[in-house]
Amino acid sequence: MIPPDADATSYGHSLLGRVLAGTARGEDPLTHVAELPARQSQYAQWPAWAHPEVVDALRENGIPLPWTHQAEAAEHAAAGSHVVVATGTASGKSLAYQLPILTALAEDPLATALYLAPTKALGADQIRAVTALCDEAEALTGVFPNAFDGDTPTEVRQWVRTNSRWVFTNPDMLHIGMLRSHQRWAHFFRRLRYVVIDECHSYRGVFGSNVALVLRRLRRIARRYAADPVFILASATTADPGAAAGRLIGAPCLQVTEDGSPHGPRTVALWEPPLLAEMTGENGAPVRRAAGSEAARIMADLVVEGARTLTFVRSRRGAELTAMGAKRLLAEVDPDLAERVAAYRAGYLAEDRRALEAALADGTLLGAATTNALELGVDIAGLDAVVVAGFPGTVASFWQQAGRSGRRGEGSLVVLVARDDPLDTYLVHHPAALLDKPVEATVTDPTNPYVLGPQLLCAAMELPLSDAEVEQFGAVEVLTELASRGLIRRRAHGWFVTAESNPHAAVDIRGGIGLQVAIVDAESGRMLGTVDGGRAPATAHPGAVHIHQGESFVVDDLDLENGLALVHAETPEWTTSARETTDIVVTGVLDRSEHGAVVTALTEVEVTHQVVGYLRRLPSGEILDSVELDMPPQSLRTRAVMYTVTPELMEAAGITADRFPGSLHAAEHAAIGLLPLVATCDRGDIGGVSTALHADTGLPTVFVYDGHPGGAGFADRGHAELRPWLRATRDAIRSCECVAGCPSCVQSPKCGNGNNPLDKDGAVRLLSAVLDTLTPLPRPA
Repeated sequence: MIPPDADATSYGHSLLGRVLAGTARGEDPLTHVAELPARQSQYAQWPAWAHPEVVDALRENGIPLPWTHQAEAAEHAAAGSHVVVATGTASGKSLAYQLPILTALAEDPLATALYLAPTKALGADQIRAVTALCDEAEALTGVFPNAFDGDTPTEVRQWVRTNSRWVFTNPDMLHIGMLRSHQRWAHFFRRLRYVVIDECHSYRGVFGSNVALVLRRLRRIARRYAADPVFILASATTADPGAAAGRLIGAPCLQVTEDGSPHGPRTVALWEPPLLAEMTGENGAPVRRAAGSEAARIMADLVVEGARTLTFVRSRRGAELTAMGAKRLLAEVDPDLAERVAAYRAGYLAEDRRALEAALADGTLLGAATTNALELGVDIAGLDAVVVAGFPGTVASFWQQAGRSGRRGEGSLVVLVARDDPLDTYLVHHPAALLDKPVEATVTDPTNPYVLGPQLLCAAMELPLSDAEVEQFGAVEVLTELASRGLIRRRAHGWFVTAESNPHAAVDIRGGIGLQVAIVDAESGRMLGTVDGGRAPATAHPGAVHIHQGESFVVDDLDLENGLALVHAETPEWTTSARETTDIVVTGVLDRSEHGAVVTALTEVEVTHQVVGYLRRLPSGEILDSVELDMPPQSLRTRAVMYTVTPELMEAAGITADRFPGSLHAAEHAAIGLLPLVATCDRGDIGGVSTALHADTGLPTVFVYDGHPGGAGFADRGHAELRPWLRATRDAIRSCECVAGCPSCVQSPKCGNGNNPLDKDGAVRLLSAVLDTLTPLPRPA
């Protein structure tokens, strides 16, 4: 590693100075700058149990000694303990599992191992690395590391099943291709020694809950063949990784968090684009310059300086537009430089992605705008700068993206450009929440009956469930309900699925729960993707604009009964957002606390949505018109965190009765935007309702609910972290420079009521009163 010195530290500063020099006169977008010091290497010795040929192979591949966290995690795994290593980007977490697994495979010619990754690209990278090691060691010549996924040809799958001793796959293929036909994999499961779960922090929400149950099914099948594999998990830095990993695999898990790898000094800049004086949005609210446009200008300035730059953008279309914007700006300076910028995203052919990765790594390509496709796993060294266009949803993801810079041990620059969003606004004005706080806890809920039921049907089809297993899953009620629908039967020797049940095909572990609506191009018949049936009326209604891999389509017809949305190719100048009515009924109270004038609770609720129309909006934020629709109501049973306040408390806070609806509504919107601060969710995963008089409480009430049947754990997390969550919500509203409310604080892009009424000042007063009541000031002695 290059030792930290003044020149390295000033490099990030000098890049930031160049970017600031490109801002317009009078603009001051920089809200905070932090200097993160370099970290020196901490080495350990090779463990005595490691196979000498494996150690030699690692040395031949440029690893003279392991870092301390690699050695510690490998030691735990070799001793038979499940372990998660949660350290930063580029900290070499793969060695922590390569060392014990390759040692086991070298010592036992029949031993096997399984590797799971959330993306195929990450798995492909790991196969290349492991193959290179196996080529160096004679003891590993019979390992044959290979992929077994949806892209593996049928004839190759048979060969992998018969010969490969280290199989690389994903949770989807494990669910539908290996566990379902476990008898064909009997020899593999019988000698299964290790299971690797890479980038395990990415398994959250409904997807994570499904994966948690797939892993329980894997452990169950392994036990059937008398195997008890050790799980080794690799994660980005995350809060309480041992507990999160334990929830994921269903067994206690040790954690390794002390990072022994080096990195160079980093300059981290928080950047808020200015409000545009000449433009107004919905209800006359001010509009900020778009984060993607700002990021394109920043990337162009950095490329002019010769800095290798990666810009992370939230969407595929956004990545394309940001790359185009940077190329356009560079063409005015030097046409040759414009050719050294490109977009990178999922959806490209594998060979095109590899060519872009190589060009970025060797400096042929100076700038790339990408989705989070480059956040995980792919090893790109030597980047000078990372621009993050919009907070990526979790602190863990931010540090994963930021960690791509300075990977040569030299100084580097990271710039977070805020979007028009309450969470982004909060973070750039409260840097400690991003730079100093522990990252979020990963949220999963494998007990969600809407997830658990279908997964148990899969388990029972693989191997009948015993009563003891059903008790262990806490699933007696769930299976009894499934039995009443004729999907499973209890017999003397356990629970057996019926002939009518085909659970593996019905479970989409990455998708939502229940009916999936296929989006089909009516002209070509091409299927573009799917959307949850519950969300289809709001996102795939007639007239909705649908973006697929940079192409734009408009929905012609939505058939919910048959699960089909027909679209045609069109590139309108507007976007659409649904307007809907929402009613919420409390069906059960899970936890309730009284605090005088404020009551908080975690509840079970039934939410009824009805899309009544949509707005057509120009890119500037200006509303073109409102179109009415007549869509059927949709019902959702889920979980919500809620609080009630008394009218007297609101009036004492200076909120008159006519301001109740707008104050509650604004507080609800901002709370939805800030929940990702304490739970690993996207604001699209959650919804909210506020009312000045709710039928079930008889009081002014705010609900924030999970947007998935049965809940995904987000409301539970909000309830557990209510005080810091609401405090951050109030501070985000208060720190926004707008006068009466804007998308950066209290306006929501998915509001069914057209963001009306909203009372920004009332929301600050309401939240302050609630927080004062929940956490009273200490009395003087």
